[in-house]
Amino acid sequence: MLCRNVVRFLLRGRSYLPVQPELSDGDPPSCSAAAASSCAASPCVPPHPRAFPVPPSSRPSQPCSRGCPPARSTAVMSPGPRPSSSPRWRWLLLSLLLGAAPGPGSTFYLPGLAPVNFCEEGKESPECKSGIELFVNRLDSVESVLPYEYTAFDFCQAAGGKRPSENLGQVLFGERIEPSPYKFSFKKEETCKIVCTKTYHTDKAEDKQKLEFLKKSMLLNYQHHWIVDNMPVTWCYEVEDGQRFCNPGFPIGCYITDKGRAKDACVINSEFHEKDTFYIFNHVDIKIFYHIVESGAMGARLVAAKLEPKSYKHTHTDKPDCSGPPMDISNKATGEIKIAYTYSVSFHEQKNIRWASRWDYILESMPHTHIQWFSIMNSLVIVLFLSGMVAMIMLRTLHKDIARYNQMDSTEDAQEEFGWKLVHGDIFRPPRKGMLLSVFLGSGTQILIMTFVTLFFACLGFLSPANRGALMTCAVVLWVLLGTPAGYVAARFYKSFGGEKWKTNVLLTSFLCPGIVFADFFTMNLILWGEGSSAAIPFGTLVAILALWFCISVPLTFIGAYFGFKKNAIEHPVRTNQIPRQIPEQSFYTKPLPGIIMGGILPFGCIFIQLFFILNSIWSHQMYYMFGFLFLVFIILVITCSEATILLCYFHLCAEDYHWQWRSFLTSGFTAVYFLIYAIHYFFSKLQIIGTASTILYFGYTMIMVLIFFLFTGTIGFFACFWFVTKIYSVVKVD
Repeated sequence: MLCRNVVRFLLRGRSYLPVQPELSDGDPPSCSAAAASSCAASPCVPPHPRAFPVPPSSRPSQPCSRGCPPARSTAVMSPGPRPSSSPRWRWLLLSLLLGAAPGPGSTFYLPGLAPVNFCEEGKESPECKSGIELFVNRLDSVESVLPYEYTAFDFCQAAGGKRPSENLGQVLFGERIEPSPYKFSFKKEETCKIVCTKTYHTDKAEDKQKLEFLKKSMLLNYQHHWIVDNMPVTWCYEVEDGQRFCNPGFPIGCYITDKGRAKDACVINSEFHEKDTFYIFNHVDIKIFYHIVESGAMGARLVAAKLEPKSYKHTHTDKPDCSGPPMDISNKATGEIKIAYTYSVSFHEQKNIRWASRWDYILESMPHTHIQWFSIMNSLVIVLFLSGMVAMIMLRTLHKDIARYNQMDSTEDAQEEFGWKLVHGDIFRPPRKGMLLSVFLGSGTQILIMTFVTLFFACLGFLSPANRGALMTCAVVLWVLLGTPAGYVAARFYKSFGGEKWKTNVLLTSFLCPGIVFADFFTMNLILWGEGSSAAIPFGTLVAILALWFCISVPLTFIGAYFGFKKNAIEHPVRTNQIPRQIPEQSFYTKPLPGIIMGGILPFGCIFIQLFFILNSIWSHQMYYMFGFLFLVFIILVITCSEATILLCYFHLCAEDYHWQWRSFLTSGFTAVYFLIYAIHYFFSKLQIIGTASTILYFGYTMIMVLIFFLFTGTIGFFACFWFVTKIYSVVKVD
């Protein structure tokens, strides 16, 4: 019964928009097509996602021409003009890298992502509605890892309305989408409409606590995230050199320090000047852009929703006019404080934007493409270098070695053997701790296949930003279903290592690595529970995750292990001697530790630029949509790990050191250590996170990523070295 409910929970995840019939106005449906149009490149990495407009007096007179702005810079570089005469093949290649989309005229839509048509009041039909719902998501900050639900703040609440259901990925990421009190009708404009008024008495403990929480959120620059028609409501503003940056969130308010320094969004208004004062954005001007469907009778589709946050101290809260001084709250204010929340909404027809490309204006303000191409070229240079080295070894050195060894007929020649052939009687000797190595290989295989399939689907556009939570849901479901290959690989290699404790092996494969990840995750969740964060996983979801693990993953692992142990042990091309050969004294660079440390440098060099964007998307709340680039980097990483491990494995075999199993795993796996070092550097140099809880959460979740990456890369290195060793010893004559 529990397992059946878990499956229902997974299948329940869907978009909160009603699925309309497959309607087409000639737009390509996949939102990943929007990414392809963002290929206009900028030489600078975009700044912090919470960057704000630079005051006119402090703007530099020259645009960025060399290097890139620092991570905390307030300048945002915008993409340049689109090239009009680029070769067709370049655009085709870029569209594949950014995620393929169906051709024009197609009527294929992802589940829950079909376009919704809107009509004016009185013209509604089953295929066209007039009401536009605005949903609110969690509030987050780049200065804290702790997100909070909208209801945790004392804002205007919706009178009723059904809360949209979230899928597993949204729950794990802490997304909490709720209905809002902001209700619109298509083409019905409103001006300075009151939503609600909040009153605080500082002499009451409850009101004081709510007000202090609101002040703290403004001090840490917490951001609203609103959603209209599955599109983020963006705040677009001018930055350096007249460019525009569109932020898919806007701040609650801002703070002027006791020394008069404007923090965060306070730089946008010269009226924000009172020292030690908070200014709350209690009014929003919302602009909704739409385009008319070509068939005419179907109404219109929304293509953008933008807002501008403002602050007004409404003198008449019953009839606000949205004028006057800003709404300020002194840090030492006492007595009664009233905050009236208002909004204005207007509708504008936009003929140049189609529904399928409505994400473009957001993605274009994040010009990553130039940096991404630089990352790919950097990685390809490393791959070519390693491929040349491996080719030289395989085609020249190994070919000569094999030819010379096979020509040795006399006993005297055999006694003069040297190099890697000398250890043929020990090369397949079972390693120490073979049980642990086989368990790591099983878990690594599970992660490797999961990553490949997830990125492949992401490249096809199935896991686009519009399909919220789909990426994490896909990864978790795949991990659960891939228990069979994990158990099979672990059992197969454990049996080849001469192991007989098959029950212990399958239990460790099922529970060791997943148990470490779950223990870390549960500890982080306890901290989130204690802080009252929306990122805390509900108890029911934890039970569902455990049920997925115990009811599906573990049985599948046992099935895989059963078939793995049932098959005969892996046949090696050479026999293993009964007495181990003594390993000669090794030089410094052929000792295990230096080789392991050197082995992880090149694979990390292929991914560190891509790693920057991934960490930005996780901790700085930026959208990540270039899964095509990520998939290409994934392939390059697999090749680099394999070639670097084979290269070092050959050098160690020539030095007559036959302990290659653990060394090959750790050589590639050491890339995870460089990942950890980079994550520490990123925390101190790029992030503004403060607070003990946020710091513990950052490093706690980082350790989960490091462990997964260690198993993933280590498994690649072992399989590459296993193939290499098996291949070279199968073509040489051994008496």
